Amino acid sequence: MSKLLAVPLKKPSEVDVVKPLNNLIQSTYNGSTAEEKAQYTEAVNEFSKQRNTAIWKFFEKYEASLEVVYAYYDQICALETKISASELQIPFKWKDAFDKGSIFGGKISLTHTSILFEKVCVLFNIAALQSSVAASQQLDTDEGLKLAIKLLQQSAGIFQYLKSATPAAVPSEPTPDLSQDTLIVLQALMVAQAQEVFILKAIKDNMKDQIIAKLCCQGEEFYADVLRAMQKESVRNVWDKEWIPTVAGKQAGLHALTQLYQSLACRSAKKIGEEIARLRNAIDLFKAAQSRGGNETYLDEYFSRAKRNLAESTKDNEFIYNEMIPELSTLASPGKAQLAKPLPIAVPMASNFKDIFTNLVPVELHRALTASDMRKNEIVNGEIMKLRESTQTLNAVLASLNLPAAVETADSNSGLPPSLREKANEVREKGGIENVQTMLKDLPELLNRNREILDETERLLDEERDSDNQLRAQFKERWTRISSDKLTEMFRTNSKKYREVITNAIEADKVVRQKFEANQKGIELLSLPPEQIQQALPSASGSVDPTCSSVQRLKQLMEAVDTIKAERDAVESELKSATFNMKDDFLHALQKDGAIDEPALSLARIGQVLNPLQSQVKESVERQQTLVSDIQAAHAAFVSETGNCGNSRDKLYKELATAYDSYVELSGNLQEGTKFYNDLTQLLVVFQNKISDFVFARKTEKEELLKDLTTESSRQAPPATPALPSHYASTSGSGSDIPSTPAGAPGAPPAVNPNVPYPAQVHMPVPYGASANVPYPTYVPPPMPQSFNPYATLPYPGNYQYGGFPQGPAPGNYGTYPGSYAHQQGGYPNQKPPGW
Repeated sequence: MSKLLAVPLKKPSEVDVVKPLNNLIQSTYNGSTAEEKAQYTEAVNEFSKQRNTAIWKFFEKYEASLEVVYAYYDQICALETKISASELQIPFKWKDAFDKGSIFGGKISLTHTSILFEKVCVLFNIAALQSSVAASQQLDTDEGLKLAIKLLQQSAGIFQYLKSATPAAVPSEPTPDLSQDTLIVLQALMVAQAQEVFILKAIKDNMKDQIIAKLCCQGEEFYADVLRAMQKESVRNVWDKEWIPTVAGKQAGLHALTQLYQSLACRSAKKIGEEIARLRNAIDLFKAAQSRGGNETYLDEYFSRAKRNLAESTKDNEFIYNEMIPELSTLASPGKAQLAKPLPIAVPMASNFKDIFTNLVPVELHRALTASDMRKNEIVNGEIMKLRESTQTLNAVLASLNLPAAVETADSNSGLPPSLREKANEVREKGGIENVQTMLKDLPELLNRNREILDETERLLDEERDSDNQLRAQFKERWTRISSDKLTEMFRTNSKKYREVITNAIEADKVVRQKFEANQKGIELLSLPPEQIQQALPSASGSVDPTCSSVQRLKQLMEAVDTIKAERDAVESELKSATFNMKDDFLHALQKDGAIDEPALSLARIGQVLNPLQSQVKESVERQQTLVSDIQAAHAAFVSETGNCGNSRDKLYKELATAYDSYVELSGNLQEGTKFYNDLTQLLVVFQNKISDFVFARKTEKEELLKDLTTESSRQAPPATPALPSHYASTSGSGSDIPSTPAGAPGAPPAVNPNVPYPAQVHMPVPYGASANVPYPTYVPPPMPQSFNPYATLPYPGNYQYGGFPQGPAPGNYGTYPGSYAHQQGGYPNQKPPGW
């Protein structure tokens, strides 16, 4: 048997996967700890090393290389489930496997920014490597036969899978090796070769002649299908020059083996006439196989055996049996037995695969966990806001009534009330008014930093879009890549959301600044030492009897206020620390149903955890209403009994109480605002990095496409030479387009061969009109190249006839056997037997 055909490999290009993948993981898993981020970075570096090793391991065509490339493919599949494949912007570039390049050294290549494209190209090379390893096996050993059969069937399974996977992974026009017609041929070729190796194993195992004949008959049909598919106009020029002759030879050769082994079955059954008819046909087929494939020794052993058997059987029939030799068309088909078939892709492919991204959860699970956490935070923040708003209302009521300072004044007629002294001390401990002013001053800088990052990000997107639109207008339908507007829809949406967030933050900053300006005087006073505050207070108008019933009642109510505030601090702390792990529930749902109903599962668990705390919030808010009513009633009684209300000192106490509450609120708001802007900066930097990766990938893709378009233009053949105008035509009817001039005339131009692109001169030109008899040395220029055009696509090699090399028939004459080529072979049958 002739050597098995091996599929050529796609040539990869090295690319930086570390930076884009790190950016995507940081963006997706932005809540990770520093330790987890370090683990992710280490895994990404390992993945980059794995790719650089695997893509060049393809070219080491040994069985040991398979495990290395299997592991890389498995890692791509594992990573694909843990990140958003559409967001990974890496410009993967792969060259066409069959293209041999132009005289400029270029090859047809394609660059895509999708990991799905990388997966498809890696799979193609795995199938190609499997075919190469199968072709290198020793087919005279059981181990070699078994391994070749397994690898060829696995390769066929991969090509079958790629037929459906490629359109999804390559939205634009793929390279020729990934076109549907090419993949159909490669799948059929791998199955046909696997069937051929099954035949070799059956012959080696001395199986029955009838079974071998059936296997050969099926193999011949497989190769006939391959030959038909290979000669389709869309892929005819894709293949290496020896592929079509080899496949044509194999088809005829397996048909010959079918007849040979069926003749052996006839000999065993004493059907001498049928045996002779099949042997005669087999000999014709062996000749055709050797001629088609350009290999004079192809199946020579079986050819010799067929000739010996024919001579013996013919002699026996003439002297013993005297059977009639039936017509070939009357013979029944031996039947078919198919053993080769495409094998599904194993998951995982590597025998010892280990996922280096074990710390990353499946992307669907991560999204569900993120959504669940956001849902919980939304509910928790809502409950905390209820508590804070109620506390602010309570503080406003107390400040308007000068409580508890009005009651504490009764304890000492001189100095500050204890509650006011405590508030002043707390303000000074927190940095006083200087701290608030510093944070207010920093906010605009933080805002401008975020705004500049977002502006730069949008500028990158706009420039990339404008460049793409310009080239699309220039090249029109030849600019085949996806438009920027379609690819950047999500980026534009996110950018718009970030812009809205910044706008809302600006409005919040205005509210905070207005609140500060309204209470600035009181905050400045609270920031002073106690002695200076006391000096700023107006003199007291009188004292209050501490034993008065209304005073005692107000003191009790102030204690109740302190209690409810402490309870609220505890409830808020519990709300912030409330946690629950939904990972196991989501994983169980994903394994059971294949999807996660996050809202239903999350709300059920959130209810279990937060319902008790929500009840406490509700009870606290309702209790405050009663408490405020009691305070207002007690304060009215206090004023009625003591008449202590409305003096200048009381008014200043109220202002200071309000200033203290505003200071606490402003401090919290400004701290939250500073943290918000810093967190937003991190998000925007990650977003900008993703946009930069996208723009870089698109730039690389653009350059590759421009290069391909330029190469394609250079390969196009020049247009035909235009016909001479009609007024140049001869009127003599001689058919000559050029007026005749005597050959000996001095200015006679040389005869022009219309098939030669350059003028062929027999003599040196005679300068300045000198006569031809001037004794110039005889000069014979070298022959000019005939029909040579370095910019034209080279024709199919079958159009040339090379001396000293075996010649296959012209490609146009390869019919699917039996076909038009059969008429050119002496004794080659024109019809298949019935049932074939």
